[in-house]
Amino acid sequence: MDERYLVTGALGCVGAWAVRRLVREGVPVWTYDLGGDPYRLRTIMTDEELDQVRLIEGDIADLDEFERVVVECGITHILHLAAMQVPLVRADPVRGAKVNVVGSTVVFETAARHRDQIQNLVFASSFGVYGDPEAYPPGPIAHDAPLLPPTLYGVFKQCNEGTAQVYWREQSVHSIGLRPCVVYGPGRDQGWTSTPTKAMLAAALGREYEITYGGTLVYHHADDVAAAFIAAARTKLEGGPVYNLGGSTVSMAQIVAAIEEVIPESAGKIGFDPTPLPHPSSADDSALNQALGPLQYRSLVQGVRDTVAVFRTALETGRLDLERALRA
Repeated sequence: MDERYLVTGALGCVGAWAVRRLVREGVPVWTYDLGGDPYRLRTIMTDEELDQVRLIEGDIADLDEFERVVVECGITHILHLAAMQVPLVRADPVRGAKVNVVGSTVVFETAARHRDQIQNLVFASSFGVYGDPEAYPPGPIAHDAPLLPPTLYGVFKQCNEGTAQVYWREQSVHSIGLRPCVVYGPGRDQGWTSTPTKAMLAAALGREYEITYGGTLVYHHADDVAAAFIAAARTKLEGGPVYNLGGSTVSMAQIVAAIEEVIPESAGKIGFDPTPLPHPSSADDSALNQALGPLQYRSLVQGVRDTVAVFRTALETGRLDLERALRA
């Protein structure tokens, strides 16, 4: 196997699922995070699988340290997923910029310095780069629609998209950016849109839960998102393109109905605030499918069923940190 992956932000949700996929493929994988308890990895992986992961502690904004790790470990592919979510950026904008903007620039600069070694770099942008739905024509939003981010988090992601294009034009760094909308599944316990996942866990526990927003958005199971990032890492494109991810375009009422279908005894226990988030409700992912080939996304009901199954297994085996998974 000639691939050697470095996953930044692997202690987060999508990063953990990407590591899981790579390990199960037998691909050597290293992680790069500030450190801490890898509880999300532990929730979805066995001890034997975790033993195959090389966990490296480091600051994503430290160019010298990040470059050293890339060179010494012979990394060929980078999945750059490290970022602070909307609430954390809002609470500490300067630190948010250091992690989300400076950190991303460190990754691109390292890839530029070692172009002969790094075959591809894939980074996480976000649906948060888009503005109010009323600013766009009706229908699914295209990947090249105007970027009008309403938050600093979105502005920082927009900056990273521009950084990718500059590094392509000036230094021929191959990269692909992907824009998830709402990621759900085990490990999704932070950020604005984490509450549907928490509702699934609460339902599995027989508890009541109130989801914090409503409206219609695009939802993707974390494992499907991880698969898309890995597929992108194995596709070399020019120009530093960024694409929308596909998935299930559903309302919050449909989310609740899916939870009740999977867990009938939760009927009437899961509610939601009807206020929608300020983002377009659907995405055109045709450009991504043309670039990578058609990607597969599980149905919403299947995604809820898979999420509940992992939660229940982790609970039974003592691998789920319940306090963290349900924290406000």
